[in-house]
Amino acid sequence: MNKRALICGVSGQDGAFLANLLLSKGYQVFGTSRDAQGCVFSNLEKLGIKDKLSFLSMMPEDFRSVLVAFRESQPDEIYFLAGQSSVGLSFEQPAETIQSITMGTLNVLEASRMQEKSPKMYFAGSSESFGDTGGKPANEDTPVHPKSPYAVGKASARWLVDNYRDAYGMFACTGILFNHESFLRPERFVTQKIVSAAIRIAKGSKEKLELGRLDISRDWGWAPEYVEAMWLMLQQDEAEDFVIATGETSPLERFVAEAFDYFGLNWKDHVKLNEAFMRPTDLLVSVGDATKAYEKLGWKAKAKMSDVVRLMVSAH
Repeated sequence: MNKRALICGVSGQDGAFLANLLLSKGYQVFGTSRDAQGCVFSNLEKLGIKDKLSFLSMMPEDFRSVLVAFRESQPDEIYFLAGQSSVGLSFEQPAETIQSITMGTLNVLEASRMQEKSPKMYFAGSSESFGDTGGKPANEDTPVHPKSPYAVGKASARWLVDNYRDAYGMFACTGILFNHESFLRPERFVTQKIVSAAIRIAKGSKEKLELGRLDISRDWGWAPEYVEAMWLMLQQDEAEDFVIATGETSPLERFVAEAFDYFGLNWKDHVKLNEAFMRPTDLLVSVGDATKAYEKLGWKAKAKMSDVVRLMVSAH
């Protein structure tokens, strides 16, 4: 029989790419949204797979809702990608962010524990949990020091996963993913904001692209590669946490420059700095060490920052 997978948060970038990957491997895929009947699932439509999934309404913060989703899907694997996903927005909606991530994870873990045969579980952790590592690449043993409500939620949920794995022998793991982008990102993410603005300006728009700090550096990868790492984690004999990253970091200014260079434009003619886009706290440098993923999963990032820019621009 085909494996059954439940993707919580299937409407987002990672959920859509993961669903596409699992379908290609013969899985029966169930996807959740807070309102499955009212959700457009535009990312799944862009990938041409919307009609190949079964959809369930699920509120991660509501334990009964999670139990119903489990009963209806009977998953062999569950991927918890749901929850408020924007670092910037988490400063405006801290309670909702932490509740959706941490309580959602706890409910999924508890529902899994109650099943006769608990499914293998993947939790979408975040590099943001590490905070400022002084420019040193972070690995699975790097201490956490979260600098945003989003990061606090992700760090807390990771420890819940770790606790349930140790206490109940469950197959539950965390993928600690560094920044990964694609053409499915909404414009509230700075990478898509940059790419979309560069395209409009290249077509004749007279607008100015307004950004906050340009000196921050991030480890940017290509999202379709990162969801493959998620799947690989659940194919192992034992559950372990893995950092997923390219191992290279680049300043945001360089990302901007490459996006405008694609069209033969000088970014300095089209970008305006605006303090309104500054966050209360922000990491100066973020970079990951994915050595363990390569050694145990055979996974290594192929696309680096320049490739990501080119792939995002060419997809429009």
